[in-house]
Amino acid sequence: MNRSRGYLIRLLIILCVLVGTWQIAEGGYIKAKAWLAQQLLQSAWDTTLTGGERTYPWPWADTWPVARLRVKRLGIDQIVLSGASGRNLAFGPGHIAGTAAPGESGNVVLSGHRDTHFRFLRDLQPGDWIELTPANGRSLIYAVIRREVHSQDDVWLLNQDASRLTLITCYPFDALIPGGRERFVIRAEPVRPIAQAAKADIYM
Repeated sequence: MNRSRGYLIRLLIILCVLVGTWQIAEGGYIKAKAWLAQQLLQSAWDTTLTGGERTYPWPWADTWPVARLRVKRLGIDQIVLSGASGRNLAFGPGHIAGTAAPGESGNVVLSGHRDTHFRFLRDLQPGDWIELTPANGRSLIYAVIRREVHSQDDVWLLNQDASRLTLITCYPFDALIPGGRERFVIRAEPVRPIAQAAKADIYM
């Protein structure tokens, strides 16, 4: 009996180690994939800025860069993709279809994963400035006004009632199971085009 119990305990320990190793490896793979994708997207973005339309970052891609998102204070510099499907969000933040396109008047809504590209949302504070550059190269500056937690059913967050930038990710940030019903939301309002603002003011 004792021998069987000891064998069972050893088996459980081995199983826990294997599961833990698998989880760590999977997490590392996801982060490495996200990082590599951003390097390829940066190259496609550079081409887009020179006049290329729908520049695909790799031959089999069904999405393309539509904007560049930067937060100087946090060292954030990311390429935003067209569409916010689960497949797209594995490579970078995505623009939600049906909301204002980056650079246009209206509510520009972007989504990203809480454990990769949009993890920085938890560190944004009211007053922080976000730079969003659309494909025409004319950067816009948005100031964070609110940090909120909403239900995934709050589709009114996509309403086009005013010009703003809305960033959405899953919540809580350290949840063990992804895809919960809560969303962490950053609401930011436009300040002015970057060309009209002093560089010292923007990168404070």
